[in-house]
Amino acid sequence: MDYTPVQIDRIIEMAWEDRTPFEAILFQFGLPESGAIQVMRKNLKTSSFKRWRKRVNSGVSRKHLKKRNPEITRFKCSRQKAITGNKISKR
Repeated sequence: MDYTPVQIDRIIEMAWEDRTPFEAILFQFGLPESGAIQVMRKNLKTSSFKRWRKRVNSGVSRKHLKKRNPEITRFKCSRQKAITGNKISKR
């Protein structure tokens, strides 16, 4: 599937976030983990991609729902309602 530059930016942002699981990317964009990895590989510098993969696989990241605390049942922060279009609203 072809994604717009805005969607690619959001996928990369979600992939970089430690607490955003791959399942959230799948839910929002229909892109499985392997697809997210391909987007990251294609759009990041080689060194940035390697650093991201190392972090995701290190255990620090909670990119998989199985690694997350079972009490967390949401994909987004409770304060995220104020955020639209990937830009934090002015306060």
